[in-house]
This record gives sequence, structure tokens and C-alpha cells, in this order.
Amino acid sequence: MDNRLQMLTAWVKQFPGFENAEVRPVSGDASFRRYFRVCKTAANSSNVPFIVMDSPPEQEDCRPFISIGRHWHQAGITVPKIFEADPVSGFLLLEDFGDQLMLGQLNPGNASTLYQSALEELVLIQQVSAPPDGPLPVYDAALLNREMALFRDWLLEGYLGLKLDNIEKSMLDTTFALLRESALAQPKVTVHRDYHSRNLLVRQQGRRPGVIDFQDAVTGPVTYDAVSLLKDCYIQWPEERICEWLEAFRKQTLETGLHRADSDTFRQWFELMGMQRHLKAAGIFARLAMRDGKPLYLEDIPRTVGYLLNASKRLPALIHFHDWLRAVAVPRIEHLIGPLPGQENQAL
Repeated sequence: MDNRLQMLTAWVKQFPGFENAEVRPVSGDASFRRYFRVCKTAANSSNVPFIVMDSPPEQEDCRPFISIGRHWHQAGITVPKIFEADPVSGFLLLEDFGDQLMLGQLNPGNASTLYQSALEELVLIQQVSAPPDGPLPVYDAALLNREMALFRDWLLEGYLGLKLDNIEKSMLDTTFALLRESALAQPKVTVHRDYHSRNLLVRQQGRRPGVIDFQDAVTGPVTYDAVSLLKDCYIQWPEERICEWLEAFRKQTLETGLHRADSDTFRQWFELMGMQRHLKAAGIFARLAMRDGKPLYLEDIPRTVGYLLNASKRLPALIHFHDWLRAVAVPRIEHLIGPLPGQENQAL
């Protein structure tokens, strides 16, 4: 018996118009949160959809979601309006943006339009001040290090079963240090921290995307969210299109005063930031499979590691990491999971 679903149903039925509402599952995500759709019966007898979020308090503190969500909504960011919230129980009643995730809507013909609107929304997010109840956490050295360690702990040693010697561990430490220092040197902005095609919704009302899953927002590097979006772990685009979208974003953020970087500097920030994020993501995907029983995320590891391989190839300071990744980790990934996109013969 799903006790939390019973509790959530009773909670939502206490509000006017929801007395007879049926709670229907919408989706879950990589966390412990779940989402349901309910309909409110309006005076004209039409049904108005809403989303109910179930965030188990012992596993997911929903207070940051409430604080950031209300503040960003008031600031004009297209996040769902929060109508009701019970942070003690972990239940929220939200505006319904529909089911059209950007990932499922993207194709070569509409990609530039969708990415342009997503990047324009990102520029607005980057300029939002801290919530009134306190500053956002800082994307500091300790957090960057913890995230990169996921790659070593969960993917390399965990899922792939590699036994790293002292030389390999030292090489990884050197790589992590370079990426960490680059991230810390970038201008700081408000960072969504998971700004990609599975957390953006294509809405029927207007061209601006609906932004979700923002509860982990921090103050951090100016290129972080652009990497999440343009080097998406769930979909990959040709390099020339990524460069085009990135340069448009650089010019927008330059005009708003968020940085003063030229094209080459911004691109290097972007590449190094991407490597930090993809180390983190590859480790999280392995952890989701091993610890949380979500093996489908393994399918995203080859694409994510492919980004690492391509970026490190272009950066002379990371050539040792590139050569090791190509010779040691990639063959193991391709044997246990599947080929890297466009890399089928590079690991031979």
C-alpha cells in the first residue's frame, strides 16, 4: 500500500474544488520526488489541471524548492507558481506546464529556436538576486571536488571495476584540480545547476520554456548552465551548432555585464566547465544504476564520457587524462555498456 499517495490525496482534497479530484501519476525523476496531476473543477465545470509534488521529507527537503520557486516566479522567471505548500509533509500544489519536455520536442529543424528561447531564459536566471530568506549556496571548491569524485568512486571503481594505481589516482587529482581552478576563476552568477532538455518544458502559452527542478540552485560559474544545456547528457548536437549557440549566449551575457570574456576565453571556460559537469554526471548515472536501481541511466554514460574524450583532446593540459581515458576507461565502458557516439573505433 502506498501510504504517501494516500496522504497526498487526502492533503489535496482539502482545498476547494479538489474534493473529488483523482490523483494520476505523471512521472518521477532521478531523485526521490514524484509528480501527479489533479484537476480542479471550476465554476464553469471545466477541469483545470494542476501538478502535485511528493517530496518525502526524510529524503528530499522541499523548502529550497519553495523558497527559490516563489522568488524566481516573482522575478518573472517561468517556473511553476506554487499555490499550496506543506514542507513538513513534503507536498506541493503547482501550476501545470504540461508534458512536452524539450527533449522530446527537439529536432534539427526547430533546435535553434528552442535553444534560443532557453538561453534567453537562462540569461534572466543568471541575473536573479538571492531569495529574501538567504543567499544561495556557493559552488565552492569542496562541492566541485565532491562532484568530480563521483566519477572515480561510482563509475571507474564502482561500475567498471577498475583498480586504480597511485599514478592513475595522481593523474585524476591533477585533472580535477585544473578543472576546479578554472571553474572558481569564472565570473559568478545564479546557477540553476540542472538546466537541460529534461528540465525544460515547451509550453502552449508563448515561446518561453517552463523551468523545473531548480531547487539545487547555487551561485557559481557563468558557463555552467550553458554547458548543461548545449552539451546535454541526453542529446548531442554537431559541434558547429553548439559553437553558434554558445557565441550567441556569450554576446547576450556580455551585453548584460555578467562577464567581459572574448570568444576564445569563454569557449575555454565552457570546455573546462563541461568536463567538470560530465565527470559528475557520469558518476551520478553509475550511482543511480548501482545504488538506486535505475539502470536506464547507464545508457547516457557513453554520450557523457564522449564529451569528456572530445573536450580533453582539444586541451593540451589534459592530454594525459585524454590518453588514459581513451586507453583504459573507454574500452571498459564500451564492453559493459555500449559504444561512445562517434567513437566506435577510437578506443582500438
